[in-house]
This record gives sequence, C-alpha cells and structure tokens, in this order.
Amino acid sequence: MKHVSILIPKGHTSLVNIEGTHQIFSEVNNLRTSMGKAPLFDIQMVGLSKETSQREGLFTIKPDCLYTDVAKTDLIIIPAIHGQFVQIVEANQALIPWILHQFNKGAEVASLCIGSFFLAATGLLKGKQCATHWRFANEFRGLYPDVELVDDKIITDGDGIYTSGGAYSYLNLLVYMIEKYAGRDIAILIAKAFMIDIDRTLQSPFIIFQGQKAHEDETVKKAQEYIEKNFEEKITVDRIAETFALGRRSLERRFKKATCNTVTEYIQRVKIEAAKKDLETGQKNVYEVMYDVGYSDVKAFRSIFKKITGLSPIEYRNKYNKELLVMD
Repeated sequence: MKHVSILIPKGHTSLVNIEGTHQIFSEVNNLRTSMGKAPLFDIQMVGLSKETSQREGLFTIKPDCLYTDVAKTDLIIIPAIHGQFVQIVEANQALIPWILHQFNKGAEVASLCIGSFFLAATGLLKGKQCATHWRFANEFRGLYPDVELVDDKIITDGDGIYTSGGAYSYLNLLVYMIEKYAGRDIAILIAKAFMIDIDRTLQSPFIIFQGQKAHEDETVKKAQEYIEKNFEEKITVDRIAETFALGRRSLERRFKKATCNTVTEYIQRVKIEAAKKDLETGQKNVYEVMYDVGYSDVKAFRSIFKKITGLSPIEYRNKYNKELLVMD
C-alpha cells in the first residue's frame, strides 16, 4: 500500500486541493475494493500542528498526524498556499528538511498550483521543469530563476517530482498519477466519476496575457505601452528601437531581462490576446480578426495563435464564443 501524505501547511491553504485529493484517492480505494482488490492508498493529512486555522478562523483543519510522526511516506502532496510567498516559506520552514529526507528515502513529491513556490524552496526543482498558475509565472521566475518554468503546461513529471498548473488543473495531475499507480482503467473510471477531462496537458487556452510591468526599466515600460497601443500595425523591433533611441541589441537585452519575453514574443502575445478577445465576443470571422490585429499571412497567424493558445483560431472561437454557439 502506498502511503500518501497530504500536507496541511500554515497559512491560507487551498481547502479544495486538500479535500479533493483526499476524496479522489479514497475513491480509488473504494473502486479497487468493489473489484475485489486491496486498497492502494493509505491517506493521511500531515500537519505542523494539531489544528490549523484557515480563512481567519472560518475553517479549522485537524490533521491525522504531525509530520514528525511520519517515519516514511511514499507520496507527498503540497497544496496551493496563498499569500506572500517568502512569508509562506518562513512559516513552514520546518517541513523542508522533512520533505528532503523523505524524497531521499524514495518518496515522490507533487505540488498543486502555486504549491510549486514551496516545492521550489526545497531546492528539488533546481534545473527541472515546473508548472504553476499562469498568473504567477513572472513572480515564480523572479524568485526561482534556476527552475525551468513551463507556464503553458498543466502537468510536469520528472525524477519523482510532479507539478500542476493553476487552480482546478490539479485534478488532471491526480488522474495522471492515478493512471501511473493504479492503471488506465481506474483512471478512466475516476475521470468519469468526477467529470475530469482526462489527458488534458495544456493550460495555454486559459492564459490571459497582461504584460509584465513589475520592473524598474522605464524605457522598456514605454516600449511595452507603445506595442499595446499600436498592435494593429506591423510593428518591428527596429522600429521600436528607433522610436526610443536605443540600439537593437540593447533593446532586446533590456526587454528580455525586464519581461522574460523577447520583443518579438511580446508583440505576438499582445496581438494574439487582442485576437482572442475578438474571437470570444465578436461576430467577425478569423480573417477579419487576423487583419484587425496586424497580420496578413494566414498561415503565420494560425501558427502563432496555436503556439500561444494551444488551439487554432477556429477551435478557440468555437470554445469560447457563446453568441456564435447560440446562432449556430
């Protein structure tokens, strides 16, 4: 039987992550029992204290045991912890050596959503891929530059470490792990029972690009604003460099450092974000939207759109434009 430790950290923790993981893994046991098989998971909520208050006392979690009581575990689940990430690490510092000790003894570790920030604080993600909520991608990169953040993915799996993308995509990671531990047949049953879209791997269609302005380079901020105001036009890197009296190489270097995007990537993402909004709410066809955001090459537009969103323009419109669905 695989021992599962669902961590109950101090701070504003995702109750959904905790209860959802407990419920779904418990249902795997129920399904196996109904098939005449032994339960697969020994599930425990593992905390730093006997009671953990949540949401300013609105909820109280009583762990099954303290982390110091767990000599050996096979899987550690780190739920999303909301708030100031540096303070979160400080409040839960005692868990870090325990996680490292268990990992070195063979335990696997999974972070859900922004639980990745705490997982990264252990050092286990150094040089590895990691997913997190797309809204916090820039903050993550700033705190943990030695981790390869893949903010378009829902799931990463490598060397016994799992991470998931934002919010309810943790369900996709749970189904993924259940398939690995219990087999495809059980994973499909769980996906159907909880109505989880099995085999979803990208969070790209859900990303809202808002630009990265949390930096101190005022010239780069002006260049960003220029792109955002003139996205309908054919903007080039040379044109932006000339507008702000910068050499091209200097602009590229400063822009990448400040925003984590190249100038070209930023231009593309601003244009595609505008196209997404048109496709979500308007009645324009794909060609009209393409021209409105400054593209004239259909193949290039479709290619860039799919690279950024994970969907073709038509697939995206059909997924999100309720008005068009009603008309159809």
